[in-house]
Amino acid sequence: MEKIIFFGLVIPIMAYVLYLGGMAIMNGFKSKEANRAEKEEAENESGETSDTSAEQSSNLSDELTKLNDLKEKGIISQEEFEKAKNKLLNN
Repeated sequence: MEKIIFFGLVIPIMAYVLYLGGMAIMNGFKSKEANRAEKEEAENESGETSDTSAEQSSNLSDELTKLNDLKEKGIISQEEFEKAKNKLLNN
């Protein structure tokens, strides 16, 4: 009789505890996935901005390299080089 009462109470309680644990784990996975999606979305938004700034700095370095080449070839003077460089850097 005691075994029947024991198994009649303990088994359902253990099943309920396992159910609650499983639900907590699943909610954690769902939250983690939602956070990952939000983080990727934020990175994509900021990535577009950083791509633009990286492209601008690349263009700036290319322009400075071209100006330096022109100065070294003697096509422009040192003064013209300085003026063009300052114009590029101030924009």
